Amino acid sequence: GSTLLAGCSSNAGIDQLSSDVQTLSAKVEQLSNDVNAMRSDVQAAKDDAARANQRLDNKVFRICK
Repeated sequence: GSTLLAGCSSNAGIDQLSSDVQTLSAKVEQLSNDVNAMRSDVQAAKDDAARANQRLDNKVFRICK
């Protein structure tokens, strides 16, 4: 890390980088939470679709027999 920070001329620059990293970390965590929430929503939608398809299959089977 020291070679990366060697170009910073003051502690203010290092403080700004640290603040930016913290902000980015918080945003990454929020995105991760959003993805996990979407994952469960997608699974619920898949389950609903499967149940709807099963109901349609049952109706078609009853009509066709």
